Amino acid sequence: LTGAQDGSVRMFEWTRPQQLVCFRQAGNARVTRIYFNSQGNKASITCGVADGEGFLSIWQVNQTTSNPKPYLSWQCHSKTTSDFAFITSSSLVATSGQSNDNRNVCLWDTLVSSGNSLIHAFTCHDHGATVLQYAPKHQLLISGGRKGYICIFDIRQRQILFTFQAHESAVKALALDPSEDYFVTGSAE
Repeated sequence: LTGAQDGSVRMFEWTRPQQLVCFRQAGNARVTRIYFNSQGNKASITCGVADGEGFLSIWQVNQTTSNPKPYLSWQCHSKTTSDFAFITSSSLVATSGQSNDNRNVCLWDTLVSSGNSLIHAFTCHDHGATVLQYAPKHQLLISGGRKGYICIFDIRQRQILFTFQAHESAVKALALDPSEDYFVTGSAE
């Protein structure tokens, strides 16, 4: 799955030089993050695309048309959606980004109408959240912000547990070890 500055999103197969599907054509907002959903069964594999205008769109991967429509698309943040994580088989999604009201990390329920899909919004990260990592064993979200801060959220209790400054500049990458004992941050500096 590839996403580009021109907004296009294409899916390829290892053994074929041509694209299998074009989920989005060029001319859309730049792609900020794309993921396959790692949960669920093969028949219901989905992929998600976040973009520079604050939208998150989700498609069923096993489409037969060459230009399928997303089954879900909504604006999660008023400025940009920079990252997201599937929490439970596409039905619960966390997003990070930048919003005018500083609700820069949000939890969404994809099974309800778009008007009611926001479960909780965390007011955090002045100037926006840049990256997001989900720790499923501990039910925690870890986010990094433009000012170098890290926030750790308990999604069960919907509260911020810790906030600390890890870097002097924007956090650009987060990685979690498989046992969830450690996480690593990378910054623009």
